[in-house]
Amino acid sequence: MIDVHCHLEQSDYNSDREEVIEKCKKELKAVITSCAHPKDFELTMKLVEQHKGFVFATVGIHPEYIKEVGKEEKEEFFELVRKNKEKIVGIGEVGLDFLIEEQEWREKQKELFLEFISLAKKLNKPLVIHARKAFGEAIEILENQNAKNVLMHFFSAKELLERVKENGWYISVNTTLLTSKKIKKIVRDMPLERILTETDSPWLGLEHKRNDPLSVKIVIQRIAEIKKIDERRVDEVTTENAYKLFSLKVE
Repeated sequence: MIDVHCHLEQSDYNSDREEVIEKCKKELKAVITSCAHPKDFELTMKLVEQHKGFVFATVGIHPEYIKEVGKEEKEEFFELVRKNKEKIVGIGEVGLDFLIEEQEWREKQKELFLEFISLAKKLNKPLVIHARKAFGEAIEILENQNAKNVLMHFFSAKELLERVKENGWYISVNTTLLTSKKIKKIVRDMPLERILTETDSPWLGLEHKRNDPLSVKIVIQRIAEIKKIDERRVDEVTTENAYKLFSLKVE
């Protein structure tokens, strides 16, 4: 089992971060934490160093932060990413978030997204995509840029699934699978060989509790029920998918 998308850098874990990671080591093969803001880069790299071969990192600037990361900070961040490329397994989460309604800022999100797609190509890293109220626009940009190694994180746009499949991309699913009819149908219709498991923790916890990477177990159980196959098979294939997409060197 691998959680391909969580946020171990979040303050929700400040009191017991190491304890959470040690618990995960007992049951998971690996955890990929997503650094989504330049301010979290240092802590993220520290976690990768301290838990080499178990904690891996993707890095990017979440589109919801478009208003607070200035040009200079962005350029410094890109330079840090290039310098630390050996410690990074992917670029993300990056993309579009149209909860931000002003057209000017949506255009700036698109500009930043294009820069990250270019960076991922130069570093030969997969892209982890965030698209809220903007899956169609994000997919169009990715297609126009001929992006190949793509993970649609928390994918929920059933009407666009065929395009994702045709492009040979992956999706990742989390605990919302337990409640969302749309995501259940996506899992039903997506080949297992293109599905990865995530938690987006500390968010999306059951009963409004803090989430952690161990909830991928519940996600795997649910995928198995929907697809009417053995849990061990789901575990095996989704884990292999993560190894393949992110070129993980697990210890």
